[in-house]
Amino acid sequence: MSPEELGQAIRNRRKLAKVTQSDLADLSGLSVHTLSDLESGKGNPTLEVLSKLCNVMGLEIQLVPRKPAPLSQSADPQNESR
Repeated sequence: MSPEELGQAIRNRRKLAKVTQSDLADLSGLSVHTLSDLESGKGNPTLEVLSKLCNVMGLEIQLVPRKPAPLSQSADPQNESR
């Protein structure tokens, strides 16, 4: 997901909930400026920022593969003990 797609998703969810940027910023502990930048596709939010937004918006963060791909051996947990 690109920063622009993420920003659009945040904006859509916020508008669906009929919440202003100011209200969402207050609820999440973020600044309006940060939220505005995120919705505009600017910046690179940390996991902490995304977690705050998800908690307030009733969402969860999931790791979903884009397409099936084999893991490399270096990422294989079984190789860590070798």
